Amino acid sequence: MREGAPLVFFLGGQDLEMAVIRELLEEAGARFFDGRLGWGAKASSYEEEIRACLEGGGRPVLVELTDDLDLDPEGVIVADHHGKEAGRDAPTSIEQVFRLLELPPERWSRRLELVAANDRGGPPALAQAGATREEIAEIRAADRAAQGVTEEEERQAAGAAEKAEGRAGGRLTVARLPLDKTTPLVDRLHPELGGPGFENLLVLSPGEVNFFGSGELVRALEERYPGGWSGGELPQRGFWGHKRPVPGVVELLEERLESVPSAAAEGRSEP
Repeated sequence: MREGAPLVFFLGGQDLEMAVIRELLEEAGARFFDGRLGWGAKASSYEEEIRACLEGGGRPVLVELTDDLDLDPEGVIVADHHGKEAGRDAPTSIEQVFRLLELPPERWSRRLELVAANDRGGPPALAQAGATREEIAEIRAADRAAQGVTEEEERQAAGAAEKAEGRAGGRLTVARLPLDKTTPLVDRLHPELGGPGFENLLVLSPGEVNFFGSGELVRALEERYPGGWSGGELPQRGFWGHKRPVPGVVELLEERLESVPSAAAEGRSEP
């Protein structure tokens, strides 16, 4: 791949960060493809366009897309903040795209800073970034809207939040959600948004299992159930998810919590 090849961006799963990345690309006049994909999106969704980009001398930028095409790593750029790219000190996807576009520092606004903080660690990270409660509520509402959360799904999440149960001496909250979009449920539990808070949260949905909490528990889940997804402010705290079935996940977490120190001092919530 020649140096200076024109960048072509391919956008992954929809959320607030991806919507704002699209805005940055539009303002910069960059070439991009946005299939309005769901979370867990793969490069193969754009296989024809990516192949054409490479053949035409361009350089694809995979924004939060899993490379399932076995692309030459020298020929593509990956902008992501999940899996091995996750971490408290790692740049978020929007920060990476901002740098790739070579935008001037003054273009980095407070809203962009809050969008990046939200992607890194949800309401707790927003609070750490100095966001007011009103700003946190606005950012999270915009994130849910970008994910396509409906009013009915909000109601279902509210009911699931009310029925969430405490396990492992209250150190593990288990919620059963009748949909796979966890954001409307998790937001209702965050203390930054008026919720009761949690140290570790396990959400059991029809097609997925999602965990939010201790980084040590995220690593334990990755080891026991490979092939899922993870991210957040690792190694301290983060999230993990996997398609069902995931047998024994509640028992694994309860067992591990007997030996993992309490995260209460670190805060009880995660995006």
